[in-house]
Amino acid sequence: MKAMLAASTAPAWIPSAAFGANERLALAVVGTGGRGRHLARQFAKLDEARVVAACDVDARALTTCVTEMHKAYGDAACAGYADFREMLVRPGIDGVIIATPDHWHALVGIAAARAGKHIFCEKPLANSIGESRALRDAVRRAGVVLQTGSCERSRDSARYCCEVVRNGYIGQLHTMFIHLPTDQGHHDQVRRHTVLPAAETPPIELNYDMWLGHTPKIPYYPGLHPGSWRFNLSFGCGEMSDRGAHVIDLAQLGNNSDGSGPVKVSARGWDDQHGLYNTPMAFEFENIYANGVKMIGGTTRSPRGVRFEGDEGWIFLRIHEGTLEASDEKLLKLDPATFKVQLGRTRSHEQNFIDAVKRGVRPFADVEIGHRSCTACLVNMISMRLGRPLTWDPLKERFVNDAEANRLMTPKMRAPWSLS
Repeated sequence: MKAMLAASTAPAWIPSAAFGANERLALAVVGTGGRGRHLARQFAKLDEARVVAACDVDARALTTCVTEMHKAYGDAACAGYADFREMLVRPGIDGVIIATPDHWHALVGIAAARAGKHIFCEKPLANSIGESRALRDAVRRAGVVLQTGSCERSRDSARYCCEVVRNGYIGQLHTMFIHLPTDQGHHDQVRRHTVLPAAETPPIELNYDMWLGHTPKIPYYPGLHPGSWRFNLSFGCGEMSDRGAHVIDLAQLGNNSDGSGPVKVSARGWDDQHGLYNTPMAFEFENIYANGVKMIGGTTRSPRGVRFEGDEGWIFLRIHEGTLEASDEKLLKLDPATFKVQLGRTRSHEQNFIDAVKRGVRPFADVEIGHRSCTACLVNMISMRLGRPLTWDPLKERFVNDAEANRLMTPKMRAPWSLS
């Protein structure tokens, strides 16, 4: 299932003339599980994009995705690959959609950037601060577009909510409450593996060593793949960086701190497991930004979303549904056209990526935004792991006078993988 594809080395922030008005972007998806196939279907609906290749270490998922694309386009032009490196050297791919488990985001993204490909990378941007920063730097050097898959940021209601906050309609913002109730399905999956199960032989269709990538070599457990890999710290950081990458991302937008992050971090996690999974299933945190705004959150708050509180009112955005509540109904009926601070609108998060590549607009969740939101989640994870408060310097991107915390910013990588 291999094919030659057409090449493009279009730089980031390009004028629309770099792509013809009717020219489709040739896209390849890496990671063809449930999320990857969803994104492939979303891009297949757009007139200005075409999914021309797919890649996965599991032949079962890959075959399913390629077959879906053949049906979507009515031809057999979508090629399949087992190794993303082989796919990236083929000519004809303009952009890469990354929907792998979190521990692969940075390495695939860095390789794609070095190959001159634009990138749509699922959130969180990476599974560690160091990996996220390395991906950000690689994208900058390559001059390509990266859109983080923080799709909630592209909702009209989310952008309206943050405009209400940033235009002062709730007065001076002082607290952001982050509601991150753990998904019951996730809880049930984790509790089934509180005792480490017996290892199994990987399915013949799965290149398990490649699935592990840079992480330590461990036996195969179906509870990791296909399963809840995100609750094992080698592969993900649990709810904190999964749903948190949506909710904290919007707090960053509402606080006008897209290029920064908290400076004081205190987080506590518990109900962590000692079997197959080891991320806290319950946690709470309190952060302070340089402007004095507090961000307080945890798993005991429901429903999932972000509540902005000012000295004259509050507004709450419910994540995934996009519904709004407020201290005064008038806050929900303002005219965005009259706002001094306007955050823009888009047809969809995927279309926003296409517009960034073809028309040079800044994507709503560009690499810096994605990196900073990812970091805001992960500094809390490090505080949980160490069991103590931390001081973070968003400019230097280091913990202040804390070698132990700084060592947790980047994992050791198993050969032959590295960030260099």
